[in-house]
Amino acid sequence: MRHLLMQEPGIFDRPAPRPPFLRAATMSTPAPTILVVEDDAIVRMLIIDVLEELDFKVLEADGGEQALEILKDDKHIDLMMTDVGLPGMDGRELATEARKLRPTLPILFASGYAETIDVPAGMHVISKPFSIDQLRDKVKAVIAQP
Repeated sequence: MRHLLMQEPGIFDRPAPRPPFLRAATMSTPAPTILVVEDDAIVRMLIIDVLEELDFKVLEADGGEQALEILKDDKHIDLMMTDVGLPGMDGRELATEARKLRPTLPILFASGYAETIDVPAGMHVISKPFSIDQLRDKVKAVIAQP
């Protein structure tokens, strides 16, 4: 998903520098932080890559227990995006426990069965598979809600 640009002969992994006006705008507002909880490593990696390309800061967990450990820390998190079908503690159970630790934490469920799941009040869902634009729009909309 990343576009690698050649800036110097033999250097491929360095992104193109941002123009000064973009660097200033980026530095003035901290990027929102999203905790991504997904047990499938490949899916998790793809979601993280997309969110980082969209200039979000991303924390990751491969399941509910690891996510709760991250939530117990004092790191600022703007959104938790979790798969519904996690092994062990499923996404809804994780959301319940997460809200005990952080009552105002916005939660976004990702599910291949989004139209059939019952989403708790004040939480959101995005249907898998989703496009980059759908993910961007949904994440920004959820974070923007009071």
